[in-house]
This record gives sequence, structure tokens and C-alpha cells, in this order.
Amino acid sequence: MQFKQYFKLKENIPSHVYVALGVFSFVILLAVWCILTYGGHVPSLFLPSPSDIIVQFYHMLTELNLLRDILASLYRVMAGFILASLIGVPLGLLMGSFKIAEGLIEPIVGFVRYMPASAFIPLLILWIGIGDLQKIAVIFIGTFFQQVLMIRDVAKNVSNELIDTSYTLGADQKAAFIRVILPAALPGIMDTLRITLGWAWTYLVVAELVAASSGLGYMIMEAQRFLRTAGIIVGILVIGLLGLVTDILFKTAYNRMFPWLEGRSE
Repeated sequence: MQFKQYFKLKENIPSHVYVALGVFSFVILLAVWCILTYGGHVPSLFLPSPSDIIVQFYHMLTELNLLRDILASLYRVMAGFILASLIGVPLGLLMGSFKIAEGLIEPIVGFVRYMPASAFIPLLILWIGIGDLQKIAVIFIGTFFQQVLMIRDVAKNVSNELIDTSYTLGADQKAAFIRVILPAALPGIMDTLRITLGWAWTYLVVAELVAASSGLGYMIMEAQRFLRTAGIIVGILVIGLLGLVTDILFKTAYNRMFPWLEGRSE
């Protein structure tokens, strides 16, 4: 394949080129960071150097119980996300398959999804206290309503011709849903779950902002309170790394489950 073919609209590129481009983007970012910090262009209070971050990471891992904070945050994110998915996926499929369900549920979901999850924190503390359940609820609220509407769109976009054909072949509504709508929507559902898991990670700091004693969000706020900029950046990088790992796991699962669509989940 000639180099100019890489610039064609929607043209696939070899996987090694795709990986190399990703690595190159990180190298560029690291190079700019090194120039700004080691070159003395930015004070360390505002932007610590990469070596300062490594030292701070080791310190937090060995002395400040970083692993405990990682596990606490991982539990909260996954619990909120899984709970949202267990309710959101069936509800979205129902809305995308039956207009009567869409008409009943969409106005409420569409209304609530514009409310910031952080605005619910005072109410959640009042209703369920300041424990893990409150933090899981914040992540649930930030993820669930968007997820429902995205799953609805996935189910809604299943071709009516496929459904009509199944009726012609003798299927009833239950069989059409299980054997036509669900398999056709499954790749889109996986893509939606992957995207909304990324959103769940972005709500982590908000969830751990108030009345937390552990977690990466709590650790970041503590570092900010004592002007430990390196600690803030370590927390941000760890969240980004965890999010990247979960994203890669979803990509791998997608390509294993739908090999005929390999390359679509990028």
C-alpha cells in the first residue's frame, strides 16, 4: 500500500501503522513536556517534570497507599457502570423496539440527562449518606441516562426489512426480538458500553469530591490542598491509564465477538 493511500476517506490502514501513530503521538506529547520542564520554561509548581512524576508515583505507591485508592475507585466506577448497564441496556432495547415504550420513557430520560450529576450530590448525601453507595450513585446518574438513549438509537436503527423478513418466515414478535433485533444491535450495544464506561471514569473525581476518605479523586483533592502538583498529575495519569486499559479490553472483546467487523471499533 502506497503512503498516499493512507489519506483516503475511511480507508483502513495496517494495524502496525495504526499502533505506530498512537505511540508517536505520545512521544510528541512527552517531548513537549520535557522541553517545557527540563528547559526551565515552566516552574515545577505548575508542571513537574516527568522524573518528578515518577518519583512521586513511587512515593505514593510505597508510602501513601496508592493501591488502596486505585482499588476503591475501580470498585466505585465498575459498580456504577454495571448497575447502569443492567438497567439501561434492557430499557434502551425496549424503547428502540416499541414506540409506546419510547413515548412513555424518553421524555423523562431526555429531561434528566441534561441535569449535571454533581448537582445531585447534596440530595444523595441526604438520602443515602456519604458511603460508597453515594459515590456509586453519582457515577450511575452520570452514565445511565445517556446510555439508555444511545442503546435506544442502536435498536431503532435495526433494519425494518430484517424484522419483516423474520415475520414472513414465521417468527412471532418474541422470536423477532431475540433472533433479529438483539443480534443486529449487539455490536452497537458493545460500542455504547465502551463509550459510556469512559464517561463513568470522567465522573469519578466528581463522585469522590465530597466526604471521601479514599479513592483517586480524594487523593487528587488532597494533593491540591497541599499544593502537591506532582500528586495531582499522578492521580490524573492513573485514571487515564485505567480508562485506557478498560477501553482496550472492550476493543479486544468487540473484535473477538464480531470478527467480521474487525477494525470498526477504533
